[in-house]
Amino acid sequence: MHLVDQIKAKARTSLQTVVLPESYDDRMIQAAEVIVGDSLAKVVLLGDPTTLEAKASELGVSLAGVEIVDPKNAACLEDYVAEMVKLREKKGMTPDQARETLTGEDNLFFGAMMVHKGDAGGMVAGAYNTTGDVLRAAFQVIGTAPGMKTVSSVFLMVTKNPDFGEKGVLCFADCAVNPNPNAQALAEIAVSTASSCKSFLGVDARVAMLSFSTKGSASHEDCDKVLEALEIARKLAPELQIDGELQADAALLSKVGEKKAPGSAVAGKANTLIFPDLDAGNIGYKLVERVAGAEAVGPIVQGLAKPVNDLSRGCSVDDIVSVSAITAVQAQG
Repeated sequence: MHLVDQIKAKARTSLQTVVLPESYDDRMIQAAEVIVGDSLAKVVLLGDPTTLEAKASELGVSLAGVEIVDPKNAACLEDYVAEMVKLREKKGMTPDQARETLTGEDNLFFGAMMVHKGDAGGMVAGAYNTTGDVLRAAFQVIGTAPGMKTVSSVFLMVTKNPDFGEKGVLCFADCAVNPNPNAQALAEIAVSTASSCKSFLGVDARVAMLSFSTKGSASHEDCDKVLEALEIARKLAPELQIDGELQADAALLSKVGEKKAPGSAVAGKANTLIFPDLDAGNIGYKLVERVAGAEAVGPIVQGLAKPVNDLSRGCSVDDIVSVSAITAVQAQG
């Protein structure tokens, strides 16, 4: 079974509610029908019910089973306003400003508040809005996970070689968000990615902190950062199987791992690769995708207190459906 199909199957085991704020994009309306029809999640579309029903009819889409909430007339609006003021009081936000923000035309802050308040398990957006707009709403309303300050991304790399990772699947991070994470951020990325590995692959992570050096084979401040991040990660998650610094071959190939890092519980059998910066991560995943013919599933946002995922503005309806299933699995915890 393909990885995305496995994720969809897991989403069906405990239906979560996913809010789609961008109902003004036809693809979101079309995706809502598929998500509900395939029993991947419960769906909330944000917008005016009359307008959405008319648009759905025009598109030949049935919204049976889809909940439609109009932020401007929602029964929970004043409760959300009060919570928004509480969250942003240090920034001087007034009730009027909070109401205006929550009823804005993009619906992003209202959707994020639904997730924050537990009225939805996660949010999927970005078909129309920029990544910055989507993540801004998530940062300001939902915030980061306890003990974390870093939001990052993970790609699930489905390779053609079953000897790598978990039957050919590996977690790559961070490949999309943080240009030059310091040691603390790098450690938090490692811990978040280990959690993602468990959620999506169903196994404990074996985390390799990557570098151009293995166990002191080179001396450089970049290697020192990775070593510092390793120690921080071990304190953040003492149960975590993690090692570094490791070159990619030492992390992935058992013979190389045994030679370069003898006795390591991770070297040669890593399923989770943490890149030292965005240059390495972004280049790495694209090379594996294009040269090795791997499939990259993601980026999946991680590190938030509750799940929000960002789409490409060129996404297809199938992309929205898949990311919604991913978000639903994250919401399962």
